Amino acid sequence: MAQHPRIEIDPSVMGGKPIIRGTRVTVEQVLRECARGATAAEIAAQYPRLAADDVTAALAFAADYLAHEIVAAE
Repeated sequence: MAQHPRIEIDPSVMGGKPIIRGTRVTVEQVLRECARGATAAEIAAQYPRLAADDVTAALAFAADYLAHEIVAAE
């Protein structure tokens, strides 16, 4: 998988979920905000420790993660 310097996974933080480095904001939280229609700027404003680039990094991480997911054929 591609490198994502803004994303970290630490078992001692947020149960090991992928987070934005230096925060407790999970990639999942960012994706849910995007799914409800929030823009990168709105998400960054909601989580003051985030920048719009962090939102983009979370989306890129999720896309790369899913690109390498093993899909079972039925």
